[in-house]
Amino acid sequence: MKLQQLKYIWEVARHDLNVSATAESLFTSQPGISKQIIMLEDELGVQIFHRSGKHLTEITPAGCPIVSMAGEILDKVENVRQIAQEYSDQDRGTLSIATTHTQARYLLPDIISEFIGRYPDVALHMHQGTPVQISEAASKGAVDLAIATEALELFDNLIMLPCYRWNRSVIVKHDHPLANVNKANENKLTLEELAEYPIVTYVFGFTGRSQLDDAFNAEGYVPKVVFTASDADVIKTYVKLGIGVGIVASMAFDPKIDSELVAIDASHLFEASTTKIGLRRGTFLRGYMYEFIELFAPHLNKALVDEALNAKTNEEIEQLFAGVELPYH
Repeated sequence: MKLQQLKYIWEVARHDLNVSATAESLFTSQPGISKQIIMLEDELGVQIFHRSGKHLTEITPAGCPIVSMAGEILDKVENVRQIAQEYSDQDRGTLSIATTHTQARYLLPDIISEFIGRYPDVALHMHQGTPVQISEAASKGAVDLAIATEALELFDNLIMLPCYRWNRSVIVKHDHPLANVNKANENKLTLEELAEYPIVTYVFGFTGRSQLDDAFNAEGYVPKVVFTASDADVIKTYVKLGIGVGIVASMAFDPKIDSELVAIDASHLFEASTTKIGLRRGTFLRGYMYEFIELFAPHLNKALVDEALNAKTNEEIEQLFAGVELPYH
């Protein structure tokens, strides 16, 4: 049994049993991968994959635990490399982050600038996507860290570290009937008023959208959502066009940049959301990774992160952070 063979079966499983796509991603040949998989199956005496002609169709019952264990072994091998690199060169390496547009655009620029200033020899790679996409990337080990508000809990092998809480603002043009609401802390905006207007907001599954829908449903209102996007800047653009009333994360509104719009505090209407960092269980964090996490969420010091990494269940992690007061953004 060779480490290369374990890598092949793991990568084939990750690529939905597409050997051609696997070969392309690994810069090798399709026949070479197929040959090594057959050799491994012959050595083990079991089939790892069912086949239809030359095509792999599904993972066999025996193959499922074998592929899963291959992934664990490859993780440990990568950790060995990371440990060696940590001691041989503590300030050089890579850091891959997957996140949403809101985090990348509004929260991360200053943090990344500070991080690069401290670690100029660390190559930082940022990937943007839906919460499910970025959570899946962390779950599969394709990135080191996932930063999101939604979907991290869908993957059992992710450790979730709560970072900060945030809420929403309603954004309208200056001549909109709602523009003067809340100005003197009188007549606060209500869901009933908001439900009267067409709404422009996030796609479901993005940036705490579920809390928005829950709030309307709890009061018996059906919001008139006429346009959705994953990007707060796109939402603001369509509000400026008069398409509807915008609902965005409060952090996404800048009075100077968004001078054509008015932001109305909506924190009393919607439950606050929590943004978290997700990382795969068993991940070896290098020194600069701990430092990035603490830059993003100052309460997440190395000792606290290590406690979370050593926790056996998500319930233990929740208890660990039960007494931690998270900042608001």
